[in-house]
Amino acid sequence: MLEIKSLGKGYYGKEVLKGIDLEIGEGEIVGLFGENGAGKTTFLKCILGLLPFQGEILLDGKKIDKSNIGRLSFATCEHSFFLSLTASEHREFYQMHFGTFREKRFRGLMDFFELPMNKALKHYSLGQKNQFEVIMALCQGADYILMDEPFVGNDVFHREDFYKVLLGVLEPDETILLSTHLIGEVERFVGRAILLRGGKIVGDVDMLELEEQGQNLTDYIKQVWQYRPDRVNQVLTELTDEV
Repeated sequence: MLEIKSLGKGYYGKEVLKGIDLEIGEGEIVGLFGENGAGKTTFLKCILGLLPFQGEILLDGKKIDKSNIGRLSFATCEHSFFLSLTASEHREFYQMHFGTFREKRFRGLMDFFELPMNKALKHYSLGQKNQFEVIMALCQGADYILMDEPFVGNDVFHREDFYKVLLGVLEPDETILLSTHLIGEVERFVGRAILLRGGKIVGDVDMLELEEQGQNLTDYIKQVWQYRPDRVNQVLTELTDEV
């Protein structure tokens, strides 16, 4: 169980996260959704201990430190690998540091996405770099896999393939926390949706409940955010009148 209690974070006097309370259980696939600047990346980095914060974050009742940080992995569009190393050298590095490294999964995913093993990552395309970033997060052997916009730079067909493969390879006790703007694509993949707005959680819903209510995720988000479609017509009218 990942427990977040009264999580707060500010930059230069501005509150980015405002007293977040949240529990994420073992084996959940959770989507984290919010506008640009809502605090999604900051939230994930606080969990990983990459940023100082107020409040408390516990993993199975214990604070996250060097003794249990290996139970968390991170795939970020900012990339966390060594550009001068090859994929094969990354595998060796991870095997040295993580006794839980999933060698079979690594080879299978590398083959599936046809990524070269002996080419330095600086020579990968952007899409290949993002695929490799996610592969390493999935193969570290972590219990909680955090992803921050991991599919940037990949076309819709590669993204669709990855969703299907991911569902097929995950073990029942592996947990995914995925931050993304690709709402329509991932709503069939996630089991729970958390909405972050203005540094606060404004929505937390089970996808099965939405389905039973005859709603899709996009409509739910629009409802929670009180989205006004008439704003588009209003501004277009105003701009047209000016002309």
